[in-house]
Amino acid sequence: MTDLVEPKIEIAGLKKSYGPLEVLKDINLNVATGEVVAMIGPSGSGKSTLLRCMNLLTIPDKGTLRVGDTRFSFDAQEKPPKDRELASFRSRTGMVFQHFNLFPHMSVLENVMEAPIQVRKLNRGAAEELARSQLAKVGLVDRAGQMPHTLSGGQKQRVAIARALAMQPEVMLFDEATSALDPELVGEVLNTMQNLASEGMTMVVVTHEIAFAREVADRLVFMRDGVVVEDGPAKDVIDNPRQEATRSFLSHFHRAKNSN
Repeated sequence: MTDLVEPKIEIAGLKKSYGPLEVLKDINLNVATGEVVAMIGPSGSGKSTLLRCMNLLTIPDKGTLRVGDTRFSFDAQEKPPKDRELASFRSRTGMVFQHFNLFPHMSVLENVMEAPIQVRKLNRGAAEELARSQLAKVGLVDRAGQMPHTLSGGQKQRVAIARALAMQPEVMLFDEATSALDPELVGEVLNTMQNLASEGMTMVVVTHEIAFAREVADRLVFMRDGVVVEDGPAKDVIDNPRQEATRSFLSHFHRAKNSN
């Protein structure tokens, strides 16, 4: 008999509104340990809001969220999570944004050391050893002493990934991590993400890089108007989408590819 393994991320009945605008409508989504899930969809479909709900940068209105052993329930009767709970939870759910948000007055090494020192309370020696190992993982240990303004956009984003990894999170969330980069710099960041995936990191990736999603993601989730329209193996959904909305969305990428 096969043991049933709980998903690493479990989302049930998640809803989020801003005034009359319902951004997320009853989202249900599980992500297995070590699985890479890519989320695609038009602007305003709720992808980024869902990702922000996964590490509670945005607090849902209803539903439940569990990452690893930590579970939250949201409704009018539930008390909102306390600041300390939120900080602890976010330290285990690494997030990489479109914009790098590095501290400009700190070196690359200091940027990666800061959270382990301040949040995890590591001493400087241990934090530096950890930071150097994460910079090596993203191919930037030779840039440890440089300041952020001397780096390319792709290098800054890889430092941001190393900074998130230095907290040794259970999952990594990527919100359009390459969309602010010049096209020639996108590949180096995607390669770093692909290496993480091959090491077994649980990842949820909001992206417009359809080729990357097809090759690296285990599953593809297509969202539109605050709902999950289609969810399945990445190659199947991209090559043979079942839903008309998914076909219509992907046709733009197929046309762009064919015209190049």
